[in-house]
Amino acid sequence: QVQLVESGGGFVQAGGSLRLSCAASGSIFNIATMGWYRQAPGKQRELVASISTRNGNTNYADSVKGRFTISRDNSKNTVYLQMNSLKPEDTAVYYCKFISSFGAPYWGQGTQVTVSS
Repeated sequence: QVQLVESGGGFVQAGGSLRLSCAASGSIFNIATMGWYRQAPGKQRELVASISTRNGNTNYADSVKGRFTISRDNSKNTVYLQMNSLKPEDTAVYYCKFISSFGAPYWGQGTQVTVSS
């Protein structure tokens, strides 16, 4: 059973930075896309950023573009999210997600990010 293990969440003041990481703890193959979602209380889960494992193409939500950077290390089956200039509205549980080339999704358990004003 593949498990995605997340780390790097925590408490930070507005304007600060955090770096999230997510790595597969077991064997995993044919991952096409790695990404990050977030869900705030009472809100729908939304895509934050994604990256292609093949060509490195990235996609960002408009709300984080220019502040967040997604990157990956394919050899380690690891995806990162560097979050700069954090705002209170970034407060949410952040979930990593891997999608196989066949469309199968793998989810992390989530890590809490809290940004205080």
